Amino acid sequence: MSQSHQQASLPGCPSCEEPLESGDLFCGGCGYDLSAVPVPPADRPTVAITVPAQGTGAPSAAGPVEWPRASTTDSSEVSAPTHRPADLPGVDSGGRPLPTTGRAAVRFDEPGSPEGAAPDGTGDSSGDLSGDSSGDSSGGSSGDFELAAPDPRTVEHAAAGGSAAGAKVCVACRSGHVDTDGYCENCGHAQPRERDHMEQELGAVAAVSDRGLRHHRNEDAFAVSCTALPDGSPAVVAIVCDGVSSASRPDEASAAAASAANESLLESLPRGAHPQQAMHEAIMAASEAVNALAQEPGQALEHDQHRHQNAPACTLVGAIMAGGLLIVGWVGDSRVYWVPEDRSQPPARLTEDDSWAAQMVAAGLMNEAEAYADERAHAITGWLGADAYELEPHTASFKPDRAGLVVVCTDGLWNYAESAAEMAAAVPSDSCERPLHGAQVLVGHALDGGGHDNVTVALLPFAVPARGAGSA
Repeated sequence: MSQSHQQASLPGCPSCEEPLESGDLFCGGCGYDLSAVPVPPADRPTVAITVPAQGTGAPSAAGPVEWPRASTTDSSEVSAPTHRPADLPGVDSGGRPLPTTGRAAVRFDEPGSPEGAAPDGTGDSSGDLSGDSSGDSSGGSSGDFELAAPDPRTVEHAAAGGSAAGAKVCVACRSGHVDTDGYCENCGHAQPRERDHMEQELGAVAAVSDRGLRHHRNEDAFAVSCTALPDGSPAVVAIVCDGVSSASRPDEASAAAASAANESLLESLPRGAHPQQAMHEAIMAASEAVNALAQEPGQALEHDQHRHQNAPACTLVGAIMAGGLLIVGWVGDSRVYWVPEDRSQPPARLTEDDSWAAQMVAAGLMNEAEAYADERAHAITGWLGADAYELEPHTASFKPDRAGLVVVCTDGLWNYAESAAEMAAAVPSDSCERPLHGAQVLVGHALDGGGHDNVTVALLPFAVPARGAGSA
């Protein structure tokens, strides 16, 4: 059939509804091109949907649908469950059987009985959607709604959810598997990351790091370790790094710096390097590790696309206890505090911030209270990263003459205990005997204060066997 012949059967113009004559190629009223009208279908795809009678596999052509009736009541005097639509064979518009698996079942009242009444005239049970399955004493279906996915609250499903070897189970629904992006495949709940809260204790040193209450991830990192000097005496190391949030991949930067500095110290201290020189070399090694991140192609993560694609960056602070000396090193605004075990002695801060506020105080332009009240106070002037200014690691050596506690922390903690006296007041009195507990308490102090930033703290108890010369 030609296109023009097909258009002759149109009752009117599709554009202006002007009546058409047989063989018209254009509308006489508006000039509409009738050849552009699509060919009408040769069949009528709409098919009346019917439900076949029970026991047959084809639709019934005539007569009312004969729904199966519910059986008599069971021993609990509750009507037996009605049949669900999934129990009845159905066909689609092409006559193919409909699938019955994976479809939610809907409960219907039994037709033929008064609304809300059981077949024997007793109370309303067939229309109850409350989820009570007491009406089926034999363990069969109660006719309630069935979930397309198994109920995650059931013990059986929870056990099945963790059946795969090594598979992580959602902490929210205890059912679905956790995908590689950290979300539950069943309920979509975001799972806590491994770095959201970390704790480590090595006897003479302990550290705790927490994401805080405002950040969506933990950009801090730490490394604690113990080794031995050439004479066999112990050396204890703590490194704490804080990722610069305005930079790309700050979490990777802090992790790389902490790991590189720790490895450098574990290599140099056993071979006899002076602890202060070893700390300087460790900071330089950490800087190289962070610089290398900027040279890796295609490493800008999707969640960092809204950030300026500047180089990864972080701050670093570390402490070494070895040979009766306390060595500290830092770049940035993370700090080290000294808290004497005898609280009658004054505490002290052992580092100076690389920050705008510290520069204002050092230049005599502001006092400390005024400088740290300024909104620019925490703008850092020193950091590790490929776009940093000329790197100048700071190191200092101390020889305490009394026992005490070394507190190594990021600004996520000292923002809530800024002065040495405030930090000493926040440190539990038994922290020298229980450093992990003390670190946990200090992190809790920051969270109670608001937890605006990631919080990381390492505690190193410093013991002095005998009183010797030297000043704290």
